Amino acid sequence: MVATNSTMLALGTPAPAFNLNDVISGEDISLDTYVDKKGLLVMFICAHCPFVIKINEQLAALANDYIPKDIGIVAICSNDAVNYPDDSVEKLKEQAIEYGFSFAYCQDESQLVAQAYTAACTPDFFLFDGDHKLFYRGQLDSSRPGNDLEATGEDMRAALDALLAGETSPETQTPSIGCNIKWKAGNAPDYFG
Repeated sequence: MVATNSTMLALGTPAPAFNLNDVISGEDISLDTYVDKKGLLVMFICAHCPFVIKINEQLAALANDYIPKDIGIVAICSNDAVNYPDDSVEKLKEQAIEYGFSFAYCQDESQLVAQAYTAACTPDFFLFDGDHKLFYRGQLDSSRPGNDLEATGEDMRAALDALLAGETSPETQTPSIGCNIKWKAGNAPDYFG
């Protein structure tokens, strides 16, 4: 397990377009799916990473709390499923069912969406406002595999609450940390250095 920090894309950056298939419903999901929402949370996660496994229940709870408040939420797995079969479509479906995910969960087979978002790790979070401008990027909370902190979603919940209240972006935004995205040969982006 290689611990990798998120890249901390510049606040205000427009959300890159995407069009991916939801592994649960089979429907096409795009940026336009969330055009009328008060905000959009794009989460790069996967099924096998211990950093994600620690927060799966909190991701489900977060969705249950904020989707009714008109926040769009989409999860994307960009890992190379050929070399990491624990992140295959079938395994993502199993994860979604086990934890009761109420958000779309898409596979980014080409890895182009992860590159467009400068996603670096799982989990990696990007919260956009109603105009799809980046409002928050960083950790869900301070829980990690190996520490005794419970996953609460504290940092992301504070950012979501600020967005919904019409406040400015949180001043403190701590990078997310997790397993590096499992890039296909030749796909590793150059935004790490």
